[in-house]
Amino acid sequence: MLISELFDVSGKVAIVTGGSRGIGEMIAEGLVKNGVKTYITSRKASDCDATAARLSEFGECISIPADLASAEGLESFTAAFTEAEDQLHILVNNAGAAWGAPLGEFPEMGFDKVMNINVKAPFMLSQALLPQLRAAASAEDPARIIMTGSIDGIRVPFGDNYSYSASKAAIHMLARHLAHHIVADHITVNSIAPGPFESKMMGYMLDDPDSRKMVEGSVPRKRIGTPEDVAGTVIFLASRAGAFMTGNVLPLDGGISTHG
Repeated sequence: MLISELFDVSGKVAIVTGGSRGIGEMIAEGLVKNGVKTYITSRKASDCDATAARLSEFGECISIPADLASAEGLESFTAAFTEAEDQLHILVNNAGAAWGAPLGEFPEMGFDKVMNINVKAPFMLSQALLPQLRAAASAEDPARIIMTGSIDGIRVPFGDNYSYSASKAAIHMLARHLAHHIVADHITVNSIAPGPFESKMMGYMLDDPDSRKMVEGSVPRKRIGTPEDVAGTVIFLASRAGAFMTGNVLPLDGGISTHG
């Protein structure tokens, strides 16, 4: 089989949550540019609409703003999507939040918000869209659920982001658990575990030149991730090349996970 066939994702329909910026925008752009009709969602309608308008220069990108951490937002997004589409080939659960505070001062809200957005919302959305995923799936070309975890869900982080690391370890296991139960439906579930990438979440470190140099130096590959790195990994998982993989966590971290 030719490489162009192995990695072809054209003609598919995808959802990327948190698709208006950061890693989500990188993934959405990669999918759109490779012929995938891509729906993006985020809580801020203006950001979501602006990103969809920019990406529409390269293909089909549709904005459906919603707060997926709330029952009302989840219902409104699902209703809007299912009114437009009866099949879903690729669901990228990428939206996330972080919280940092010193031990002894970490607030309850710092767990509630992060766990709701990072763990509960991806599960509830995946569950709600199972009929559309099943409709798109076949033995030869399964539907795909891809979770954005984090290298901080694999290693012990240096910072005080306790709820974030716990939530990302949870999403890795949730993906494996889902994969076990829906493999018979011809739906695969995998996680990617990114290290440092350009994002609002990493902005406090990467916007300062000295801090950025320190972050880059801590990565064995001596750089941060690029849009091509994450989009390429997602396209691999969503294409024929990744059709036999399910229940896996793929570190996308420049080698951080190999160094303790």
